[in-house]
Amino acid sequence: MSDLLTKRLVLHPLTVAESQRLVSGEPDGVDRWAPGYPTPGDVIAATRFLGTCANTDAPQGAPFCNYEIRRREDGHAIGGIGFHGLPDESGGVTIGFGLSPAVRGQGYASEALRALLQFAREHGVTRVKGDTDHDNAASQHVLTAAGMHPTLQDERLRSFEITWA
Repeated sequence: MSDLLTKRLVLHPLTVAESQRLVSGEPDGVDRWAPGYPTPGDVIAATRFLGTCANTDAPQGAPFCNYEIRRREDGHAIGGIGFHGLPDESGGVTIGFGLSPAVRGQGYASEALRALLQFAREHGVTRVKGDTDHDNAASQHVLTAAGMHPTLQDERLRSFEITWA
């Protein structure tokens, strides 16, 4: 599986070994982690991915896996984005994303999400869902800026989705 490229970013599909380093919080000599990376959300996503790999014989998620968001200018990992699993029987997936606090507000999350949505559509996905806490206006802005629309909400979460024919 190759990297996904945008104007400013590289979305790098995480391997099992890279995910294990995220969970342990211990980079090796080739990892280039920006301050604040990995976030707690990155660790949760990597843990979920490792659990899936350990409990199934299926390929390790690629192309519907977790991606490390890296800046093209310096190669530093600044966050993560990815799928919570393979597409369901109707072609739907759920996504999640997050950035280290030092790089928020620079459009990186929207740029990464647009690229992941395009990738999903090109790979036959018909619906992408995501959610955020009610008080997370920044993530809600990212979701809507990428073309997703609010759908449902409960006492804690607000859900968004985009569909294609």
